[in-house]
Amino acid sequence: MFKKIGILLGLSFLTHLQTSAQGNIHQASTEYQYPTDPLVKEKLETWRDQKFGMIIHWGLYAVPGIIESWELCSEDWINRDSTQTYDDYKKWYWGLNKQFNPTNFNPEQWAGAAKNAGMKYVVFTTKHHDGFSMFDTKYSDFKISNGPFAQNPKADVAKYVFEAFRKQNFMIGAYFSKPDWHSEYFWWNRYATPDRNANYDIRKNPWRWNKFKEFSYNQIQELMTGYGKMDILWLDGGWVRPLDTVTDEVRAWGAAIPAFSQEIDMPKIASMARKNQPGLLVVDRTVHGEFENYRTPEQSIPATKSDTPWESCITLGGAWGYVPNDNFKSSTKVVHTLIEVVAKGGSLLLGVGPGADGTLNDIQVARLKEIGTWLNANGEAIYNTRTTDIYRDGETFFTKGKDNSIYALVRLPEDQAINPTITWTGNVPAKGAKVFLLSEKVAVKWKAEGDKVSVTLPASFLKKYKNYPSLAFKY
Repeated sequence: MFKKIGILLGLSFLTHLQTSAQGNIHQASTEYQYPTDPLVKEKLETWRDQKFGMIIHWGLYAVPGIIESWELCSEDWINRDSTQTYDDYKKWYWGLNKQFNPTNFNPEQWAGAAKNAGMKYVVFTTKHHDGFSMFDTKYSDFKISNGPFAQNPKADVAKYVFEAFRKQNFMIGAYFSKPDWHSEYFWWNRYATPDRNANYDIRKNPWRWNKFKEFSYNQIQELMTGYGKMDILWLDGGWVRPLDTVTDEVRAWGAAIPAFSQEIDMPKIASMARKNQPGLLVVDRTVHGEFENYRTPEQSIPATKSDTPWESCITLGGAWGYVPNDNFKSSTKVVHTLIEVVAKGGSLLLGVGPGADGTLNDIQVARLKEIGTWLNANGEAIYNTRTTDIYRDGETFFTKGKDNSIYALVRLPEDQAINPTITWTGNVPAKGAKVFLLSEKVAVKWKAEGDKVSVTLPASFLKKYKNYPSLAFKY
């Protein structure tokens, strides 16, 4: 993912901040520009109906089980073994390509677990900042299909990931890192690599940067032409951007900003991509404008609702990729997060990292299944919904269906007995309306005193469940 230093207030992405080993939180643009292409607008609304997706970080970093790519970057917040020189570390990291041999690679397991979780779209890391391609690119030998896994029938990993998720009727997204720290056109070995940016003055070396732009275009073109139908091009690395888009908001990240532009010609890339994939959503993260079709706050939820398209990308564990002994969130925590995100107008993209062998572990699979159990019974209050004027009252959140039905989602404390009487203020049902408990498909008794609503839970529900992640009522 795209890490940064410092916290930008902007749209107040301040609740549920999650920190992992890297201790950095990514911010989103504070502005939004709606697309004008009718096909893009149509796909955007379809995407907004999905609400819940999976982002899969998988690459060289899974072999030692470390933070994705970032230890290659020589910035103050990076922690590495102080007994090893930086050059030796880079040689070791690049050399992991000779060890990465995921012989148990099982994208069908991933897609099945995501489907069981109630997810509807996927974003897969075709290339992270380290430059290691998880697809069979013709433009680099630094790829999964040019190592010990080369002779495997599924060596073109991205192809089989996308195919597995398409078979489960997912919308398909390709994550692609704009920076490429392995490319001589981005990190030129003539110079040191002090930070995440190009390590040479682009103004003095236009040929080299033009070669990088050509390289980026060609790799994205491969993904847009050789890997089936695509719905989302999810571009990470927002510091690679035109200099005139660097605002005070961007400067507040605290990361180094060079005096030269690092633009890669997004108009040309987007035009090519949409010619091959009509209606494609392009998500040029943090670069406000026509190529950021939805915004992507990282490891956080906005403090208030926003009716412009956005997505919180939050990890299931503490890291994006596989790390040993990761601390995974409970299914109730994820359900609570999903409810808040959706009530505030967004979608939740949950980060899951397969191990170096190519499989998800038992805890990940179990958590996803538990989340799906809740969604299977209550998903009507999540999918295909939009926001209401009153979107929250304490731990009760509200969504609205396309038929104008109102849903009240009451988050319950973990491991506590359920109170038989549930109350909230606002969004009062119409007089005489029926209020249904979605999970049981039964009408419940309710009353209103002014704008305070009280609902009595059925005895059968209380007998059936000692605790429950969240109640969902429809009226």
